[in-house]
Amino acid sequence: MHIHYISEENSVLNHFLAQIRDVSVQQDRMRFRKNMERIGEIMAYELSKTLHYTACAISTPLGTKETSKITSPIVLCSILRAGLSLHHGFMSYFDEAENGFVSAYRHHYNNDDKFDILVEYQAAPSFKDKNLILVDPMLATGQSIVVVLEKLLKEQQPKEIHIVVVIAAPEGIKYLQENLPSNCHLWVASLDDKLNEKNYIIPGLGDAGDLAYGEKL
Repeated sequence: MHIHYISEENSVLNHFLAQIRDVSVQQDRMRFRKNMERIGEIMAYELSKTLHYTACAISTPLGTKETSKITSPIVLCSILRAGLSLHHGFMSYFDEAENGFVSAYRHHYNNDDKFDILVEYQAAPSFKDKNLILVDPMLATGQSIVVVLEKLLKEQQPKEIHIVVVIAAPEGIKYLQENLPSNCHLWVASLDDKLNEKNYIIPGLGDAGDLAYGEKL
């Protein structure tokens, strides 16, 4: 797996990462969503450097300019519901992309720390021979991403797979490396320390879906 860590050098990305973690800031849901969207835009820009481009000539009011355009067809797919704000950031840059959505959540059968990942909803266009970009803010155990990709890849294969996460735990990265094709790209905004006994990222930021959209039952 090709792993890209994009917050190792100081940039405005780190500024927004600090705000989504800060308990004195993150309770403003609109600001949290906007910061997630901004992070998505920055990560989309970094990812765009690896896509395929074709040279072209553009007619301007005063002449012609040689430049290039993205020729990689893109399907953006987010894991509901936490991925929506991040997804919007990617849509701002890849405005011609097709879009898909998948629900995945931890189901605790016995109300204890053990859980399975359930996928109950999927709406996605064909991504055969296209670039599939799967966005999910938090990479904890990695099980949700693996289950979702296994479901998506049953019937068709994309040209490239890009997985985008904002905050990741080392355990989740290791799980993806062990269970996904080696040619996948993983984009990580910030690498955290570990998972706790409940498989939550430490120091993390809390529940991204709840912070963006309110607590769920």
